[in-house]
Amino acid sequence: QVPLVESGGGLVQAGGSLNLSCAASGRTFNRYAMGWFRQAPGQEREFVAAITSSGGPTYYTDSVKGRFTISRDNAQNTVYLEMTSLKPEDTADYYCVADNVGNYYYTKSWFHWGQGIQVTVSS
Repeated sequence: QVPLVESGGGLVQAGGSLNLSCAASGRTFNRYAMGWFRQAPGQEREFVAAITSSGGPTYYTDSVKGRFTISRDNAQNTVYLEMTSLKPEDTADYYCVADNVGNYYYTKSWFHWGQGIQVTVSS
């Protein structure tokens, strides 16, 4: 198990920004791809972004491209999600994920999940 702890969520007005962080425990952090999912009320959990273990290629769902940026600091065992130009439809619980096999877009591809953190964007 890889404990993952998200922080940085909260309430923001539309057009604003938030930065999420996810701190991971363990000495194998830099071996794992990392990512973020989100789940809005009444909706299925959906992929947001992912980054390879080396911090190389990044992947985003279409609705956040150009607005969200995923990054990681392997020395700090932390992955980040910078969210700008936030919209009310970005309101959701955001989950940090680690270590995947297969397609980044599928929830079942990821082995470790954080508890989630709430992001609310008011109009």
